[in-house]
Amino acid sequence: MNLMQIDTPFGPMVLAEEGEQLTHLYLKAAWAAQQTQRPTPLLRRAERELQEYFARQRRQFDLPLAPQGTPFQHSVWQALRQIPYGQTASYKQIAQTIGHPTACRAVGGANNKNPLPIFIPCHRVIGAGGSLTGYAGGLDLKQGLLALEAKYP
Repeated sequence: MNLMQIDTPFGPMVLAEEGEQLTHLYLKAAWAAQQTQRPTPLLRRAERELQEYFARQRRQFDLPLAPQGTPFQHSVWQALRQIPYGQTASYKQIAQTIGHPTACRAVGGANNKNPLPIFIPCHRVIGAGGSLTGYAGGLDLKQGLLALEAKYP
């Protein structure tokens, strides 16, 4: 696995690549100085695309993603990728989209296990009634990403 720490407006994050596919984006990464970074062309491209996103110059990512998960998680993550930039969907809407209308909690669990947040935009999923609910990077980061996309002031 190749790793590269990047600086973002939301603090340091770490990108991970394996087999020329992006596998992880670690938010609020606790980076150990002894970790060996191996920046590859893909990791540099991912960093560039993220920086363009943070600068509001990119709305979609064009990277080979390889998240590892169950078939259910993959169906959720695919539905998340369909939520347009600057818009949100509820856990219930995602559950309905994937054909499991009562699986709201399971959708939340799949969001929590998303290894590629931002690239697979789980920050765009909100609670019923528009409330901000859990996010692996913390609610401040979720609110910041939504504000970046001009959904929440």
